[in-house]
Amino acid sequence: MIAADADIEAMARLQRGDDLALNEIMARWQRRVTAFLLRMVGEEAAALDLAQETFVRVYQSSDRYRPTGTFSTWLFAIAANLARQYLRWQRRHPTESMDRDVDSPLSDKIASPGEPPDLVALRDERSALVRMAISQLPPDLREAVILFEYENLSYLEIAAVTGGTPKAVETRLYRARHLLREKLRSSLGPE
Repeated sequence: MIAADADIEAMARLQRGDDLALNEIMARWQRRVTAFLLRMVGEEAAALDLAQETFVRVYQSSDRYRPTGTFSTWLFAIAANLARQYLRWQRRHPTESMDRDVDSPLSDKIASPGEPPDLVALRDERSALVRMAISQLPPDLREAVILFEYENLSYLEIAAVTGGTPKAVETRLYRARHLLREKLRSSLGPE
């Protein structure tokens, strides 16, 4: 658990006034937080802004941080709260984004030398359908799926992020999987 110890140490240094400790935290967590937020809000520009705001909040609330739980849970709770606020704001102020279609980088689309192009195309198409189905889940279900499947957080950690119970997380994941299965069954058709 070197990374966890490094995060706790960096937060302790930040609390003592070493502002450069935030750079270390950002270097370790920027990609994961941004990816989480991108999956939550579905817009690259908004995800980047929310990620920056997440680290601003880390800095602003560093004096209140206590290493009683895992750092990642505390960090993702901040990011999740910002995503929820953003999604509520979006519902009240609907707009059409110019970067709504979020694809993986070009390097993810390049086939490996031994992989047939038709299989690469099929895999990419299915991945896009799964991403689209996840993005259409209600925010509370989408959040649980993303934290569990992509961030590998436990039910207990997700409960801490969402302010719920592990049983509520289990229920959300069950409902999300059911909805995804139905949506993907109609989109993908028979195997």
